[in-house]
Amino acid sequence: MAVSYQDWRGRVVEVTDETLAAVLEALDGERRPAPTAGGAVTAGAVAPFPRGRSWGFAVQLYSVRSRGSWGHGDLRDLADLAAWSGRALGADFVLINPLHAAEPQAPISPSPYLAMTRRHLSPLYLRIEDIPEYARLSAGDRTRVEALGEPLRAANRTTALIDRDAVWTAKRAALEIIRAAGLSPERQAELDAFLARDADAVQDWATWCAIAEVHGPDWRTWPAALADPRSPEVTAQRRARADRVDFHAWLQWLTAEQAAAAQRAARQAGMSIGVINDLAVGAHPGGADAWARQDVIVTGVSVGAPPDEFNQRGQDWTLPPWHPGWLAAAAGRPLGELIAASTRHTGGLRIDHVMGLARLWWIPAGMTPGQGTYVRYDHELIGDVLCAEAARAHALAIGEDLGTVEPWLRDFLADRRVLGTSMLWFERRQDGSPRPPGEWRRGCLATVGTHDMPPAATFLTGEQVSIRAELGLLTEPEADERAAARAELDGWLAMLAREGLLDGTGGPTGPAGVRPEEFTLALYRFLARTPALLIGVSLAEAVGGRLPQNLPGTVNEYPNWRIPLADGDGAPVLLEDLPACDGVRAVAQAGSGGRRPAAGEIRR
Repeated sequence: MAVSYQDWRGRVVEVTDETLAAVLEALDGERRPAPTAGGAVTAGAVAPFPRGRSWGFAVQLYSVRSRGSWGHGDLRDLADLAAWSGRALGADFVLINPLHAAEPQAPISPSPYLAMTRRHLSPLYLRIEDIPEYARLSAGDRTRVEALGEPLRAANRTTALIDRDAVWTAKRAALEIIRAAGLSPERQAELDAFLARDADAVQDWATWCAIAEVHGPDWRTWPAALADPRSPEVTAQRRARADRVDFHAWLQWLTAEQAAAAQRAARQAGMSIGVINDLAVGAHPGGADAWARQDVIVTGVSVGAPPDEFNQRGQDWTLPPWHPGWLAAAAGRPLGELIAASTRHTGGLRIDHVMGLARLWWIPAGMTPGQGTYVRYDHELIGDVLCAEAARAHALAIGEDLGTVEPWLRDFLADRRVLGTSMLWFERRQDGSPRPPGEWRRGCLATVGTHDMPPAATFLTGEQVSIRAELGLLTEPEADERAAARAELDGWLAMLAREGLLDGTGGPTGPAGVRPEEFTLALYRFLARTPALLIGVSLAEAVGGRLPQNLPGTVNEYPNWRIPLADGDGAPVLLEDLPACDGVRAVAQAGSGGRRPAAGEIRR
């Protein structure tokens, strides 16, 4: 049986027999769970649609710190950023990275896209002092909590990378102190109501955490008797470690409260949308989701992407996929539950790699990303489930449809009112030239770059090639890469000049005498000329940042997901610094299409 696909250059690539055999074995598998009854599916469901043009900041929340956060951006910082940008700048949303929960104890994986679960929120994002029970602490206990947070708050003003292990170790110790203070009868009733609403899911997560504290955060290495979440041995562990199970369930309640407060702050500031969450493609193969949902998750393969223009070796995200047949047998219910949880306290949801609704690139264990193949899903069913849950939550649905995408899928998503994503560097005509603003699509979130791309200033200076060359990520000679990058840059400079957005004058730091801040401003003014319904303004680009948050293809070679918000000189920028940052106001005005921002400050 011959199987092929079309790569990013339009060439037909044959899938090897070895790959086909491995994928078919994974699909057939030895585990054949009985189909579970799914809920009613709304055929032809459509997602809510924006009322008009909106703009907002796109941020990696962990990187956006304030004087009060413990070395890591938190949900209070999100609330304050939303309130300030909504009132002072007229923003309608804040798009954030996934807040999925990580390991219950150090070491903590830095990637927001490789979490232990997608169903629950990470307590790393808790603001300790905003927990109501903090007010019940004795003077001595408050002093202890203050001492835990002080060195982390001090680190916010340094150039140090974000240290999640140190942050969680300190926050966890503080949370243990706060928990010991107990709950009032009213607060206990609120906790009981939270647990009752999503009892099985919270119980599974909290149980996994309690066992992971003893046996490690990879269920595949646990004693065999604990591999089945419904086994008598797991039930016995749940009883024996009831206090730890309760602790992790309590953390979910606190985190959900602060997430809801952030969305309220956004809407009270006048935002029409508020917080837009991000949903990762999958979760860690040894994590809680893979343990609790063995009825739909496949082992022996991982999800990734074939080689493309910017990742020429392809990508292996190490995430196990859902089995298309088992998901369909459950009428998509696992996805519905995930979407419902992800939209509970938000105004929108961005679905990373939305092409996975129709097909995913499966890579058999032991093979390289380039040796994978596509496996198809029931996109009609998945579209129904996604849009029905988004409509129920009154939340926008945004699909990240960058890279290799079949044209029919974009049409399918548009018919369901799922917005696409148009990223400037990928918007080109067939001849490779930049696409003029009038030719962009309307139903999308338009951005200059993404978290996987270098900031605009780095494209201007050519540093984006230097960084990848130093890390051995290039597959073509460096000289050729530089020539191609310069040709692409020249195309965009010419386009900006034709649009009257760049006159080629300025400082000496970039090509044609264009300063990085001028280039960034021109790109956002360009976005504002497109018909795109949503404009996402990167806060990192607005403050002049030069370092990418993530370099696909690296693990420890580059500090992925640990870069704090910083300016062009690498100096840290805190939340309280933003109102005085002329660059932020200028870029916000450019991205909003010229609406002049009002004065304002972030009040604590």
